[in-house]
Amino acid sequence: MCRNIRTLHNFEPPATRDEVQAAALQYVRKVSGTTKPSQANRDAFDLAIAEVAAATEKLLDHLTSTAPPKNREVEAAKARARAEQRYASA
Repeated sequence: MCRNIRTLHNFEPPATRDEVQAAALQYVRKVSGTTKPSQANRDAFDLAIAEVAAATEKLLDHLTSTAPPKNREVEAAKARARAEQRYASA
């Protein structure tokens, strides 16, 4: 999975439309192999982003969890701690 795509499920508050859009953009960039499509491919690129974002929102709307919602700040702190440990040993 692309490292820039973050987990969006089971957070309080729920993922925003901007977060879903950013994840869709990262996914399409990864799959297409480009960060900026040519003008000839721009419409297909934009359509793919919109469709991936819509599918993601639909998925998130239908997922359920018995776990308590996660806190973004706590999860970000955990990620920073993992990164510090990972890069300190390199």
